[in-house]
Amino acid sequence: MLCCSLRLSCLKSSSRAPISRVPGLQRYSSSLSASTSSVATILALQPAQEGQEPRRVTVAGSVRTIRKQKRHSFVEIGDGSTTRSLQAVLAPEQSEGLGTGTSIAFSGLWQLSPPGKEQVHELKVEEVRLIGPSDPETYPIQKKYHSAEYLRTLPHLRLRTPFNALLARLRSESDFQLATFFHDRQFIRLQPPIITSSDCEGAGEVFTVSSNTSPPTTNNDHRVSDSREGSYFRDAKFLTVSSQLHLEAFVHEHQKVWTLSPTFRAEKSDTPRHVSEFWMLEAEIRTEDLEDVMRLVEEMIRYLVTHLDSSKMSEELILVRHTQEDEGDEEANVNAEIIRRRWKGLSQMSWPRITYSEAMHRLQSAHESKEIQFKYAPSWSTGLQLEHEKFIAADVGQGTPIFVTNYPHEIKPFYMLPSETNSTDAIGTQKTVECFDLLLPEACEVVGGSLREHRLSQLTRSMYQRNMHVSSKVKGFEIAKKAASSPLAAFGNLEWYVDLRRYGSVPHGGFGLGLDRLLGYLAGVRNIKDVVPWPRYHGRCDC
Repeated sequence: MLCCSLRLSCLKSSSRAPISRVPGLQRYSSSLSASTSSVATILALQPAQEGQEPRRVTVAGSVRTIRKQKRHSFVEIGDGSTTRSLQAVLAPEQSEGLGTGTSIAFSGLWQLSPPGKEQVHELKVEEVRLIGPSDPETYPIQKKYHSAEYLRTLPHLRLRTPFNALLARLRSESDFQLATFFHDRQFIRLQPPIITSSDCEGAGEVFTVSSNTSPPTTNNDHRVSDSREGSYFRDAKFLTVSSQLHLEAFVHEHQKVWTLSPTFRAEKSDTPRHVSEFWMLEAEIRTEDLEDVMRLVEEMIRYLVTHLDSSKMSEELILVRHTQEDEGDEEANVNAEIIRRRWKGLSQMSWPRITYSEAMHRLQSAHESKEIQFKYAPSWSTGLQLEHEKFIAADVGQGTPIFVTNYPHEIKPFYMLPSETNSTDAIGTQKTVECFDLLLPEACEVVGGSLREHRLSQLTRSMYQRNMHVSSKVKGFEIAKKAASSPLAAFGNLEWYVDLRRYGSVPHGGFGLGLDRLLGYLAGVRNIKDVVPWPRYHGRCDC
């Protein structure tokens, strides 16, 4: 109730009339009129022709630049709705108190610019309302080139730059289109937990959850008794590295499920491809065919890119890149032509499939013939390095996405379904699993998926082989038999996952897509830290 009272008092205090500062300039306190239009909407309007009544408009935004002259002041306004600016013309006294970064609202006439002007139309301002002042001398975002590294030190302010505002709209539109795609196909959207008891990938790169609350003393104060001093839960819990295991719990009942949720990895890699917190789109479906999962991925990405293109997102991205090229930006991420090629490859061209064995043969052949020299020699048991993925994407994909399937059993997680037909290489027959990675040209792995091991005895055997059981006293495969015949906890915090196979299991498969990597690919941004609005990575967690 106290919170409500405070909120009401704030609303009452904000309803006072604006305080006039100078003619045409008002200190703005009340809420904006419903008639306020965005910069994008106004720029799309056709100005009145000669003999017609000029359009009267109101726009709210922030000052990007201001040029004060003797007779007029010229202000460029942005509001995040477009990367373009709206030019407003003010009398000198109206521009008093305005500077770069100032939040304002202008009302006036939308009209043709005088002949010879670069901008076809402009806003002749009649009323200025100052919403939030800004000191132009100390405001960190000026009208000049700022390196991505510099902007990373200002994550709370770089959001105001035209390109970062465009990335926010790209993310928002992508979320909407993806939700529409799955809704139209009768998928159930879920909200899996962020705090988990297990490491889905088994890599050990997890954040442990702890509490700063005082440890419990006695049971008389109704606190939960904990044998570990200072621990909130009974044992270690983690921030999720994947929602896959929890999505699998829903497949029995709902058959087709998906989620878009934050994911956390405690990797200490300071590379352009890694951050500690990112968004993962994951889906699970009932199927016995890996091709069904790959087809779903392909249809989803094609749908997304096609609809983003219809919303003119690609045009804005290309316009931004052209501007950077014209300004001689040596650090520009990707030029306009590459962006066009990427969008075309995702939406129009066919996506080839190649097995891991075929990819490895091509890599080894190229390496041995000196066609290319890799830093890491291709080897069946060590997996594909980034340089290998780039070669395969360029050599086989030829500018389009490419699926690489059936990776070695030994380098993939415990939950993947073994292939019915194994691969044969120079050292003999190799066990593989029903899985895939989707490689994008230049960006490489963006999606990973597989069929899941749905059979109880095979799953527990795989977990035992990876020493995932609680007790090492039970020898051989007796632990697998124990898990199959008894609900006794043999696999600790993953016992619930084993239960999914113990009680009415069904064949199924799914995938995970790194949304931030895909958005970076579409936008032509090489470093994922410049795609994620609030990047967290080793050594940095600002704001």
